[in-house]
Amino acid sequence: AIPPELTDSELFGHERGAFTGAVATRQGWFERADGGTLFLDEIAELPLPAQVRLLRVLQEGVIERVGSGKPIAVDVRIVAATHRDLSAMVERGEFREDLWYRIGVFPIRIPPLRERLADVRALATHFAAKSGRRLVGRPISVSDEDVVLLQGYPWPGNVRELASVIERAAILGSGRTLALRAALGAAVQTAAPATVPPPRDPVESRPERSAFPTLEQAMRVHIERALERTSGVIEGPTGAAALLDINPHTLRSRMRKLGVDWARFRGCTDAD
Repeated sequence: AIPPELTDSELFGHERGAFTGAVATRQGWFERADGGTLFLDEIAELPLPAQVRLLRVLQEGVIERVGSGKPIAVDVRIVAATHRDLSAMVERGEFREDLWYRIGVFPIRIPPLRERLADVRALATHFAAKSGRRLVGRPISVSDEDVVLLQGYPWPGNVRELASVIERAAILGSGRTLALRAALGAAVQTAAPATVPPPRDPVESRPERSAFPTLEQAMRVHIERALERTSGVIEGPTGAAALLDINPHTLRSRMRKLGVDWARFRGCTDAD
């Protein structure tokens, strides 16, 4: 969430007067985390120039504040996370290969929720208790029937979507019970695939020929539905490209041709 022009200042700090608005010296996150751990979420979004400077910090353990040439030694452990495929980004030149090797010391893959349905009961119980206490002051219980319903849903949005569905179910149940069928019904309707209208008689349909969607229009709708379901994520095992069984580069090319803006689907309730 850091604007590109402020990345260096946020991570490494700045000296007073280093740029307009720098009215005081400020420590960056690396200095504040000295002797501890710094969590960098969505590291794939880090601009390439900042990746170079981050690599230097990891290799040499030294930073320089913006506006200062004085090196400052730091001892920081890095934990990084991303929902994107960094190895694919390296191949496309979007992420530095040397930085990828440097941060990939001990990679941990968190499988999607649909691959660990045994966790659904514990997660649902946690979210239901939290929603109940917020709404009426006491936790809501999760029944075996609720668990069966939850485990039968594919969860394209993973744990975030589960939390939203439980919250919706708690609201629909007035904070006393989980109205899961109604809550899941809303999720399924939003994520439903595009439907094709039934064929009409050729003679009857001639006056309404213009109302029939073109192939490009149908493709645009189908791609947008996939993006809604994956919350705008294109690449990776849970991305729209995998859902559509198409190469991510091909999908991006078609999106540009059809005028589909993936960014407006980021953060949809259907999806991580």
